[in-house]
Amino acid sequence: MKGKELYLPRILESSLKEALADTPVVCLLGPRQCGKTTLAQSFDSERAFVSLDEDNYYQVASMDPAGFIASLPDVVTLDEVQRVPELLPAIKLSVDRDRRPGRFLLTGSANILLLPRVTESLAGRMEVIQLQPLTEAEKEYSGGSFLRSFLEGRVRPGIHDGEGNTGTSLPNRLVSGGYPEALTRLPTRSRQWHRQYMKSMIERDVRDISRVKDGDELGRLIELLAWRSGQLINISSLSKELGLHRETVEQYISILERLFLIRRLPAWHRNSAKRLIKAPKIHLIDSGLAATLTGLESGDWNEKRDSMGHLLESFVVQQLLAQAGWTDADLRFWHYRDKDQVEVDLVITRGAQTWGIEVKAAVSLSNRDGKGLARLAEQCGKDFRGGIVLYAGQDTLPLGNTPFLAVPLHKLWSE
Repeated sequence: MKGKELYLPRILESSLKEALADTPVVCLLGPRQCGKTTLAQSFDSERAFVSLDEDNYYQVASMDPAGFIASLPDVVTLDEVQRVPELLPAIKLSVDRDRRPGRFLLTGSANILLLPRVTESLAGRMEVIQLQPLTEAEKEYSGGSFLRSFLEGRVRPGIHDGEGNTGTSLPNRLVSGGYPEALTRLPTRSRQWHRQYMKSMIERDVRDISRVKDGDELGRLIELLAWRSGQLINISSLSKELGLHRETVEQYISILERLFLIRRLPAWHRNSAKRLIKAPKIHLIDSGLAATLTGLESGDWNEKRDSMGHLLESFVVQQLLAQAGWTDADLRFWHYRDKDQVEVDLVITRGAQTWGIEVKAAVSLSNRDGKGLARLAEQCGKDFRGGIVLYAGQDTLPLGNTPFLAVPLHKLWSE
């Protein structure tokens, strides 16, 4: 998996520096190969670096966690710390003796926060920052400020509202994804990289965090989930198709989620909303990986519009969740669907304040495309702060006679 890597400035770098300036332990979490190590090494040449992917360090750390931590320099980066979670209690003891900020920068390709002893032992001592695969805003060297503008009510109507980068089409962006190394390759070679990436994850990373006996079952599950990205998750249906017990499917989904390969987007609800569907949606985190697993190519944009539409929804969810990382840590993300099958692809909340975003692959829209937003606004009442429909056109326009705006998708990276 080693090779040439694309390096682009990461917008989260400033957040990482701020956290290291006042917190003893900072943990940078995200999918393997998304750029965590590159970011961790890019801005602090004085910090010692130890990778637990290297067998000699892994063996010593596994056999004697306390001795290993005691032997390290005062300021150090520990790469891929999920491989030896036994180090974390030793880090706690070290930090309790010396609480200077920035002592430990940890990176992890699995969500170590799902280990109960980690949350307990490092509470109040550690800040977690999540790095996503490269966003389109980062690829375009833009500030990634669309989400902030939307939340602050600064998205306004405009004709030919900045056409963005016309050199890369929307379908090409969907199938490329955001893994830096994959982006250095031609499309066919990028797909081969994605396949090798999945093979490596199943053969090695899954073993680090679980006792899965049959990796092929896990591989078949993520292929099914790729086809259903952007849709409600149905465990019973998946169990039947795979010939596995429901409990096994649920365990496998938790593993894929912990490895940052998929995310479950919970259903938005209020106690008074009796008719809401409570099932979460499933999204693959990287649209390029999803495209490889489903065999979708940029040329399928018109002929396989339904599948590409679901891929587009997952792509938008990923872009906005990544932007939330440097916009507002208190934001939460949901989807909305009721028993009339009226839905909103993405609901954003901050406390009681609520915003809605719909995603459409069309280049023109009508009043009915705001139906879900209207239903959500009705449920929220005074707490509803605004709604938009992201679409494949070029103009930011009022959506008919609704209070919502139709906003070009390219604003996600050209804002």
